[in-house]
Amino acid sequence: MKKLTKAIALAGVMTTGLTGAQLAQAEVDVSASAAVANMYLWRGTNLGSPGVPAVSGDLSVSSGGAYGGVWASSGDTSAGTEFDLYVGYGGEVEDFSYDISAWTYVYPGSPDDEDTLADESESNLGELSELILSLGYAGASFSYYYPLAGDGNDDYSYMTLGYGIDAYSATIGISDDEGEDADYVHLDLSYAYNDNISFTLSKVIDKTDAEDFDSADSEEIDDDLLVVVSYSLPIDL
Repeated sequence: MKKLTKAIALAGVMTTGLTGAQLAQAEVDVSASAAVANMYLWRGTNLGSPGVPAVSGDLSVSSGGAYGGVWASSGDTSAGTEFDLYVGYGGEVEDFSYDISAWTYVYPGSPDDEDTLADESESNLGELSELILSLGYAGASFSYYYPLAGDGNDDYSYMTLGYGIDAYSATIGISDDEGEDADYVHLDLSYAYNDNISFTLSKVIDKTDAEDFDSADSEEIDDDLLVVVSYSLPIDL
């Protein structure tokens, strides 16, 4: 839970400049939602087994441009149930938008013993944190994911370029993993049928060092076309 402490500390730093009176006057919004999808799509890959759905939920608190909360999901076959803790700040200036946030990914079921990990090829997913910077202008967007900590998982980078218009959006994700030589690019095409139902087509369109993706350590990187159907629902609090 070291990263939980860091997330709480960051939230404290974000509110240090506010007096007690300002905090009392600030409007605080609390929101929650639940969702179900036919798979756990993460950066162009399916983290679950074929036919295993993912059920997720989110609880967030926001005031002005500052926000924080927790997101939880099932559907990750190798790591188990996931809890994401996050704090951030964002805003808009005419057609320009910005957002910076810190995320900690917690996997209670993952091994956290260093001696055990020394004998296993898998890393401790419970020690992963990222800083995410997002910029947008009109319908275009750019996001960069910077690893803050990860016990060996800090030698990668990930970024996205996207564009959306009305209910349609396209996203290109670029993953660069220096440790695993598992570099790839994926394309996601999404359509929001309404406020609750959405569809996504995702496909890996480029693999650097393609032979590495056929190894046992990289078998999760697949270039098959993935079709994701998700249903989300806001929860009244």
